[in-house]
Formats: sequence, structure tokens, C-alpha cells
Amino acid sequence: MKVKRIVPNIDARNISAAKSFYQDVLGLDLLMDHGWIVTYGSSDEMSIQISFASEGGSQTPTPDLSIEVDNVDICYDRMKSAGFSIEYGPTDEPWGVRRFFVRDPFGKLVNILAHT
Repeated sequence: MKVKRIVPNIDARNISAAKSFYQDVLGLDLLMDHGWIVTYGSSDEMSIQISFASEGGSQTPTPDLSIEVDNVDICYDRMKSAGFSIEYGPTDEPWGVRRFFVRDPFGKLVNILAHT
């Protein structure tokens, strides 16, 4: 047996609010829309990972999601321009990532990061 995919499912009453954050700003593709569930993703191959944490590092709260991007600063500017609440950073962490925390439309704390 081999795990092929892990998909977090975010409980949301207004699923259309996901579009501005996950598709418009982050650039993910709409992969599935059944009306009651939408899935955003990328056709690029991604690795399967699941993390368990007692904190978010640097004495920050544990984020609900971590999303790796190719350019943290561009993503940060786009999130700010779109009006999303930045909760931390951007900052260069001692373990080799540049990151910031932002709240998505559902109040989830999202860690946006790139390895330096």
C-alpha cells in the first residue's frame, strides 16, 4: 500500500470565499467543483507530507496549513494588496526558511514559506 495524496479539508460555510485567497492570490487551479466542495491544487508534482507540531517555531502559534511558494516576498505583497490579515513576518528563520503567517478567509492560520 502506498499513500498517493493527502488533502486537508477545511470546513467552510461560504466556499466561494476560497477563490480569492487560494486561486487569485496563490495561483492554484480549480481542480474540482461539486458545489458543496471545491478543490484547488496544481498539476505540478507535489510531495506528500503531514506535520504535527506543539508550536509554529519562534514561539508562534501552530499554523493550520503550510504552503511552500517560490517567492515569499511576492506572495506577501499580493496577500497585503488583497487585504488578508498578516499575523507574523515576513522573516528569515534560523532553520533556513523565509516565511509569514496570514489568515485565510475562514480564519485559518496559513504559514507561507520558501526555503532559503
